Amino acid sequence: MGLTNQSTGTGALKEMFQVDFESPDDIVVALAGNPNTGKSTVFNSLTGLNQHTGNWPGKTVTNAQGKYNHHNKRHILVDLPGTYSLLASSVEEQVARDFICFGNPHATVVVTDATCLERNLNLVLQIIEITDKVVVCVNLMDEAKRKSINIDLKKLSKLLGVPVVGTTARNGEGLELLKDTVSKVASGEIKTNPRKINYDEIIEESIKKVDSDINKLIDNKFNSKWVSLRLIDGDLPLLESMNEYLDSDLTKNELLNKKLKIARDKLKDDGLKIEDLRDRIVSNIIKTAEDIGKDVVRVENKSHNQLDRKIDSILTSRIFGIPIMIVLLGIVFWITIEGANVPSSMLANGLFWIEGQLTELFGWLGTPEWVHSILILGMYRTLAWVISVMLPPMAIFFPLFTLLEDLGYLPRVAFNLDYYFKKACAHGKQALTMCMGFGCNAAGIISCRIIDSPRERLIAIITNNFVPCNGRFPTLIALASIFIASAAGAFSSIVATLTILATIVLGVMITLFISRILSKTILKGLPSSFTLELPPYRKPQIGRVIVRSIFDRTLFVLGRAVAIAAPAGLVIWFMANITVGNASILTHCAQFLDPFANLLGLDGYIMMAFILGMPANEIVIPILIMSYMAKGSILELDNLAEMKQLFIDNGWTWLTAVCTMLFSLNHWPCGTTLWTIRKETQSWKWTWISLLVPTITGIVVCFIVAQGAHLLGLV
Repeated sequence: MGLTNQSTGTGALKEMFQVDFESPDDIVVALAGNPNTGKSTVFNSLTGLNQHTGNWPGKTVTNAQGKYNHHNKRHILVDLPGTYSLLASSVEEQVARDFICFGNPHATVVVTDATCLERNLNLVLQIIEITDKVVVCVNLMDEAKRKSINIDLKKLSKLLGVPVVGTTARNGEGLELLKDTVSKVASGEIKTNPRKINYDEIIEESIKKVDSDINKLIDNKFNSKWVSLRLIDGDLPLLESMNEYLDSDLTKNELLNKKLKIARDKLKDDGLKIEDLRDRIVSNIIKTAEDIGKDVVRVENKSHNQLDRKIDSILTSRIFGIPIMIVLLGIVFWITIEGANVPSSMLANGLFWIEGQLTELFGWLGTPEWVHSILILGMYRTLAWVISVMLPPMAIFFPLFTLLEDLGYLPRVAFNLDYYFKKACAHGKQALTMCMGFGCNAAGIISCRIIDSPRERLIAIITNNFVPCNGRFPTLIALASIFIASAAGAFSSIVATLTILATIVLGVMITLFISRILSKTILKGLPSSFTLELPPYRKPQIGRVIVRSIFDRTLFVLGRAVAIAAPAGLVIWFMANITVGNASILTHCAQFLDPFANLLGLDGYIMMAFILGMPANEIVIPILIMSYMAKGSILELDNLAEMKQLFIDNGWTWLTAVCTMLFSLNHWPCGTTLWTIRKETQSWKWTWISLLVPTITGIVVCFIVAQGAHLLGLV
């Protein structure tokens, strides 16, 4: 008889977690594990291209599902968020725990790292407390062998009471055995007997006070001992999830509340405060993991990680850590800028060739000129500029960034900057989200999910725009080249690069400064502590890195940009082509803004270019050129010399260029980023704050620089 909705609870699974069943006989497998264990590699190797991603219902946590067939059975593999614990201190941990506990998957695979098994066993022990349908996948066996680490898998299986399979997922080794084992556990062919964690005697006595009553309430649907301990600890998110699953409110059960009070009073009488209970629970789990690790792991070469430590002594040192980070960042930007020139030009030529063909088609069809102008010169041309300028740099930057991530360097960046973010009362992981913002601020906003604290996540979201994305680099590079570096002669490229790096460093400093202000005002609170894992350096999988970065990041962000840029092109066309009196609406708006813009060292046309460039920062310079030349559609000059002369003819000085660069660094987020902020925060309030904070900062900085230069007689 096949597994049915009634026997497995897959009906509730589909309703609560939106798992894509095609048949009631589908086998659902949860994939859990710590970050940096190769969990994503296991997922990708098993499912191939049969996967899709979305968000968990009501959450911003990514939901990845894939399918594979084994022994004529379809298996749905659900990739849970990587987490170190299930004690639900973050949304990711809550999602992983709730799926395992209430989703009733037929089996749960816990991926561990063979090179640091003992640390990963903490999560394994927490999961086998919840469910007995567990398979432990000890991944990266090849790295363990290279480091002379031997693991007795049979003994580990005996000690845990669940099957254990060794794999090297990147090479496909052990995956067939893993699939066989999962099928047998799901079908009940393999009977498991998970190891019980023995807590301190006073904790065990408190559990007994409520265990039998809770078991009646939950109808033996979960491990009553585990639920009892979590409720004694006051795990409110778990209680909310249980209420939803059981369709009843346990908080209103007077008997349960009475028994929980008795259990907590018992702990207090024995000298254990409730606020210290979680630490004691974790200590018991860690001790159990250590005991198991000592029994099954043998390290023949005690100095196996000496090379990693030597590299870390340089990359994370106080003297060399920050300079090396800046140099690497400069190299990544240089490769991105230089490498993007040719494909960007080719892409632009191709897209504008299509524009010519569309123009001929419209002419052949006898389409009215105003329709052609709106659709082609307005919407299509704006889209063409956004794609040709945005796609090549992202297609280069994101793989390079992902390469550093795969190599294991990005956690070292967070380590180097953690001290400074702590001083700013922010989270050390904000360094990683800030780095992602260099490629695209929208992607940086999405990466803020890695920050557990909601308060610190909001700080990271609001300040992410202070680092320039690749859409702002064309403006920064052009102005640095023609107004600052042009006098350096043969060293102009070096001066331009140093100018861009100085701009980036300024952006980081402003990020820290504003983060501190936010943490002392509208987002008050103490910085939370977090465990920063420095994973071993690994040889990156270049092919997988390229595919993952292009499909998961580049095309995802580009899709959002295109969706916003198309209607923006329509607005720009109308403002440039509809006249009131003898001037276009664009000119009237620029003249209105001119007095205010002059105070900031800008002019009205520059301010309008930034406003109309909100959909995508890439089109700021083309809009500015269009405005100065009084043209009706976006265009670009042939070279930087022509651009410099055009700007000078319209009253630009070195101060105008500097203030424009500063305003480019500090102004409202682009439309794609604002859209992403709204989706991530689920709040218009924080979206508006994210718009106002960098804008006010830019106005203040530009005003100080412009008026200071005038007072000192520098212009």
